[in-house]
Amino acid sequence: MPTLREVKKRIRTVISTKRITKAMEMVAAAKLRRAQQRVEQTRPYSKKMDDMLSNLAAGSTGEIVHPYFEERPIKRQTVVVVASDRGLCGSFNANIIRRANEWLNNDPEGEIEIVTVGKRANDFFKRRDWPIIANVSDWGGMLDMNKARDLMRLLTERFVNGETDRIQLFFTRFLSTVRYKIVGEVYLPIPRPEFDEDDSSTSTGYLFEPSPEEIYAALMPSYAMTKMVTAIVESLASEHGSRMMAMGNATTNAGEMIDSLTLDYNKARQAQITKELLEVVSGAEALRG
Repeated sequence: MPTLREVKKRIRTVISTKRITKAMEMVAAAKLRRAQQRVEQTRPYSKKMDDMLSNLAAGSTGEIVHPYFEERPIKRQTVVVVASDRGLCGSFNANIIRRANEWLNNDPEGEIEIVTVGKRANDFFKRRDWPIIANVSDWGGMLDMNKARDLMRLLTERFVNGETDRIQLFFTRFLSTVRYKIVGEVYLPIPRPEFDEDDSSTSTGYLFEPSPEEIYAALMPSYAMTKMVTAIVESLASEHGSRMMAMGNATTNAGEMIDSLTLDYNKARQAQITKELLEVVSGAEALRG
């Protein structure tokens, strides 16, 4: 049975751990609020970009020609995995890495190259056989537009130059504080907008100036940037939510452990007091003879 000193030392250690996890939970909650606001601001913009593409497709006189829409035989694919820089966020990193790894192990078409976003994804894939052509990390738990823009340029330039034929994007979509969804979607080529010629809602009758094709040429970089920013802010919000939940659970478990250790301490103290009383009584009886 542990001594009183050992139990007391364990209680102090768990109390210190509880303070740390509680502080991390509060920090994650504050970051989550800001990240959630960013998600709420980004989603309407992303939806409006999709609507603009559909309207342009409905008003075009012929097939839209743009490099981002080019579908060609797949000789090489680029896989982008968006994870986090830090741990202590529950199963957030494990889930996204597992999903991407399962997709890669299903023998996709062509050669594979990896682009990792976050240190955790890079730490995992650098020990695998697939080459990593770029790693974007040190986000600091918030969106860095310069890094997102550099990543978008890297991917789009490789696709336009023919260095890769398809770009697959894996990230975590934020649904609520306690719900997330792993998403795997094609980043490039962009699916051609679909519209129903008989649907009056898509037959807007707009007059485009300049031509829809020229508007596409100006719009596509912004569309690619919007998709990348959306994936990153969704992942950041999911990361902060996962960390808040993980640290909340750790704080609760630490509290329960403190209660259990306190009970053990009281039992050990009571046993020690009882033992000392018995020794005193036994000594007194011995003196009486």
